[in-house]
Amino acid sequence: MLTDIEIAQQTKLRPIAEIAEELGVRTEELEPYGRFKAKLNDDLVQRLQDKPDGKLILVTAINPTPAGEGKTTTTAGLGQAMAKIGKNAVIALREPSLGPVFGVKGGAAGGGYAQVLPMEDINLHFTGDMHAITSANNLLCAMLDNHLQQGNLLGIDQRRILIKRCVDMNDRALRNVIVGLGGKINGVPREDGFIITVASEVMAILCLAQDLKDLKERLGRILIAYTYDNKPVYAKDIKADGAMTALLKDAINPNLVQTIEGTPAIMHGGPFANIAHGCNSVRATRLALKLGDYCITEAGFGSDLGAEKFLDIKCRMAGLKPDCIVVVATVRALKYNGGIPKAELAAENVEALKKGAANLCAHVENMQKYGVPVVVAINRFHTDTDAELQVIDDTCKALGVDYALSEVFAKGGEGGKELAQVVCDVIDRTESHFEPIYSIDKTIEEKIEAIAKTIYGADGVTFTNAAKKSLKDIKALGGDAMPVCIAKTQYSLSDNAALLGRPHGFEITIRDLRLSNGAGFVVAYAGDVMTMPGLPKVPSAEKIDVGEDGKIHGLF
Repeated sequence: MLTDIEIAQQTKLRPIAEIAEELGVRTEELEPYGRFKAKLNDDLVQRLQDKPDGKLILVTAINPTPAGEGKTTTTAGLGQAMAKIGKNAVIALREPSLGPVFGVKGGAAGGGYAQVLPMEDINLHFTGDMHAITSANNLLCAMLDNHLQQGNLLGIDQRRILIKRCVDMNDRALRNVIVGLGGKINGVPREDGFIITVASEVMAILCLAQDLKDLKERLGRILIAYTYDNKPVYAKDIKADGAMTALLKDAINPNLVQTIEGTPAIMHGGPFANIAHGCNSVRATRLALKLGDYCITEAGFGSDLGAEKFLDIKCRMAGLKPDCIVVVATVRALKYNGGIPKAELAAENVEALKKGAANLCAHVENMQKYGVPVVVAINRFHTDTDAELQVIDDTCKALGVDYALSEVFAKGGEGGKELAQVVCDVIDRTESHFEPIYSIDKTIEEKIEAIAKTIYGADGVTFTNAAKKSLKDIKALGGDAMPVCIAKTQYSLSDNAALLGRPHGFEITIRDLRLSNGAGFVVAYAGDVMTMPGLPKVPSAEKIDVGEDGKIHGLF
């Protein structure tokens, strides 16, 4: 059996100029990065701005488990399947972070015969967007430390610096560091730390910015510190916004690539959904809506994280309206949610599946609360039995939702034709009445409570003393007018990773909050979620290598 990377390497890619030409992209609107990937520049954005949008399809999932759900695989496969049934679809995805690529999961561009290519490029340096974001963030940090070194004219309190350096790698040793220990000429000593690039506010800003002007304004609004007399200090106050924008001038343009079957895919931005807002860029999604009759996009992790943030943050800010939401699940993962260990998931267990199906019910019902039609996609494995699939059938009928079995991993677009047809039929017969789950004029506490009770199923929310203090500061700066981005575990609907299925009788604890003033939302930290992940005992990096012929091995 071929691995994902072996399948990818055996695929004959079409020149990206051909893919662009079929989309109607002009030569001067394409900025090639080699033969098989390119950026789409602002000339294209401007030319298409008055063109009607296609239909917006969001792909999300149940809570992720070690068994895997195949959300990105389903997204790529659904795009390929659309072409098989004669539809013009464009996929819009996030760029993978090097953290998970070398950490716990390996590559992140789909799998089997439903992948986005060139897989090695996408999973490694791609077009350099991640590095540009890292550089812009760290330039801001360097300029702040230089301001302290050069006399601190603004009177910045070094104990109240709010930004951290970042690196696009899982490195727990950098979570907390001390900088400036080289004597008088080498910087002011202070506590600092690193977060992973995809959790940075610069990443969020890049993904939410409408254009270069909006990008610069948002960067300038980043809250970086407080002064000794309790006044806020922003990036523009130390004159960092212009240079940061210069570093991101090319990175703001979305990237065009293709699937194994030549379906166009726009990949841009990569915020994690457990510690950030989990969606690809607004510019990428809007371009996909203009270039195709259907835009198929995804949001990270389960619907309680990525989809909630897509709907309550991204759609609200960008004026987007999804026409259909696809919830991906697997029989194996539902049995895991029913209490079965990973090693036993291949064996038939109808009772465990019935118990774990409560997790699927929660995610479907939550998405229906937004007024958007929902379709369930069952990512089928060869170990799934007829009795187990009957449970899925019964569950979906009880929920009143259409579903389809998807075999895109093994069969590519051909294996997703049923799903593609069901999605199109649902869109054609059911109008979306999308509304965010909370009103923007609610307080921060009310917004968090709405998400906790309505989406997570919590009984309420508890704020620590540290969180209450942060709330006071954030409200003083106008944070009540912003949506909230809750950072919590992806493995449970609760803030406790051990509570699988559909937990009841719990409260969400908010341990702290932070104002992402440039991005335009308030981050609320629930549980012990980390903004700098660590490598596992056996990282994926141990399996990745390069042969003498230059061919990469072991990348998923």
